Order: sequence, then C-alpha cells, then structure tokens
Amino acid sequence: MSNHNEVVPHEDYGFFGPDSVSWKVFSYPTALSVGFQRTVVTEMYEPYLLASVNDTGAVRKRPSLRYDRTLQYMATVTFGDSTSVLKASDILVKIHSKITGTEPISGLRYDANDPEAQLWIHLTAWHSVLYTYEKFGPGKLGPEEEQRYWAECALAAQFQTINIDDVPRSREQMRAYYERMRPILAATEATQEHVELLLNAADTLLPDSALLWPVAKLTQAVFRRATIATLPRWMRKMGGVRQSPVTDALITVTLRMFFRMIAHSVAAQRFVLRTASPLTVPVLDPILCAVPPNNPMVWTPEQARARHGMLTPAEQYARIRAADAQEPLPDHAAADGSRPLLAFG
Repeated sequence: MSNHNEVVPHEDYGFFGPDSVSWKVFSYPTALSVGFQRTVVTEMYEPYLLASVNDTGAVRKRPSLRYDRTLQYMATVTFGDSTSVLKASDILVKIHSKITGTEPISGLRYDANDPEAQLWIHLTAWHSVLYTYEKFGPGKLGPEEEQRYWAECALAAQFQTINIDDVPRSREQMRAYYERMRPILAATEATQEHVELLLNAADTLLPDSALLWPVAKLTQAVFRRATIATLPRWMRKMGGVRQSPVTDALITVTLRMFFRMIAHSVAAQRFVLRTASPLTVPVLDPILCAVPPNNPMVWTPEQARARHGMLTPAEQYARIRAADAQEPLPDHAAADGSRPLLAFG
C-alpha cells in the first residue's frame, strides 16, 4: 500500500471542496460501487441513449476499461481540480460529437451530446449516488444538506451540454423529472441484454486470476442483488429482472454493515479503488488520504473558464453542430473503450 507521502496533491479544490455535500456523499464507499452500477443500469432504459450504446458496442467491448474510464470521469467532476475537470469536460463533448445515429424503433436521430440525453445521464448518476448513500449508507440527508446537494448537482451539470434550467433543484423536482421521463422509457431485447450485462459486470473489475475468481463471482452476486434492490418494480419488469422482497431486505442489511466497515478504513477503500478502477486512483487518493491541494481554492465554472479561455459545453456543442451542418459525420463512430473519459452514454 502506498504511503500517504507519495500521494500527489491536486492543483486546487475544483468546484466543490471538502465542505460540500457532494464530497460527503460521493466519498462514501457506496458511490463508486453500487451507486455507479445503479447509474449505468438505469441509463439503459432511455431509448436514444441505449441506441448509441448498442451501436457503438460501448458496454460489450472491453467492459472493465469502460467502467474504469467512466468512474474516472465521474470522480474527476466531483473531486478533481479545476483544470482536470475542464479538460475532462472538453474531451467528453468532443468524443460524444462523433456518436450519432438512428434510434431503430422511432426512426429518429440520436446525438450523444443532445442536452436531454446528457441530462438523463447526469441525473441518473446524481440520483443513484444519493439513493444508494441513503439506502446502504448513513441514511437521508437533512433538509439543508439535501437542498445544497441538488444545487451542487446543477453546478456539475455545467460541465455537460445540459440546459441548466432543466436540472431539478429538489427531491420533489427529481421525482417530477422521472414522472416526465417514464412514458419515454422503453425496454427492447437490446435493453434487457445491456441491463443483464451491467448487473453482472462487477466481476470484470477484478484482475483475471484463478485465485480471485471466487471473490469476483461473490462480488458479482452481491452487487447484482444490491442494484436490483434499488430499482422500482416497474423498471425491474421492463428490464426482465426479478428479485424477492426478502432478498431485497437481506442484501440491504448486509451491505449497510459492509459499507459501514469499509467507510472506517482508508486502507480498505484505497485497496478496493486500486483493484476496481486504477484510473480513478490519482483522483480520489488525495481525498481519501486528506492531502490538501497546492491551492486551497474552490472555483466557479465561470472563473475557471475565464482563467483557461475555454468555451462552455453548450458553446462547444453549438460550434460542432454548425460544423456538422457543413460536413456531416458518419453514424455511430466506433467507441471501443480505448478513448479516454467517455461516459456510457
């Protein structure tokens, strides 16, 4: 295990910092484990996003690297320094600009940078991380912290091509968003295939080793059941997955005890992180080890972009669309997992 003295500090506190509610919630071990798995499973029910994932093969090809890259991005936005976040945001928009195609049921076009698609990805992540924190972790946030959490969710949305006014600012608004989305959500054979792949993906996070094979299979079984336990019944039915209320209750009690134990051990959290997502280690190590940044400053997106002379994602997207109008890109450019910082969308 690395010594804390070897941890490289961040440049600054990025856009949230240690006093933020997002640091509190995202640093709990539920976030980048069952919270993340719930995120990517839930995403698959949006038909345009599913079409882009299915066309590019982003889940089937090199799934462990896909997980690693996406965890890296998710952690970077929350915990990374301002320069790293802006760079990741810039790369994400550019890569997504090459993912377009036709959704097969409606025959309509999809665009991975579409603000509605990006809103779905963003909100499923922030909702899933909070939901699993409450279900398997310390419990519900207080009213003031919850209000701050959703405000920080809106701030984080500024690093994607999202219309910020569309971001919920409360639990009630988040429920209303899901109600608005529910008639749009669908499940085809491709949806169910991807849901199944993602529910069983936990064992791909461990090295391919005969010695670790039993651990991988146990991890897969536990996280599959834990993720299903967080899904509403209608979503389970659409996804073709079943699980009894007894299993829901047993896995919830078991994981609460497990995560409580892990949360009290920095060494254990660092070991799990190194095993499951090596690319995320430089992002989270300074936070887990309480290594302060070189400059203890929290930036606003406007300040950071002015400092670096960078466009907003919305401005990037507008330029990309203008360029595409002159020379359209071929549909669903390949995304085999080797390109950095590409979310499952």
